[in-house]
Amino acid sequence: MRGLITARHLVTNGTTIIQEFGLPAYMQCIAACLFSRRQITFLEVIMRLRHARA
Repeated sequence: MRGLITARHLVTNGTTIIQEFGLPAYMQCIAACLFSRRQITFLEVIMRLRHARA
């Protein structure tokens, strides 16, 4: 298991992501999926959000 974010995961698990982590996390995942030059994991996105809020 690599844990990489894919567009398929965002579509099929969007509701769960929003309920558990909030809309900002979901939007960051979409942005990471679309605009990141490298593959990124869900955990990396969440950790970036946590550090940005601190």
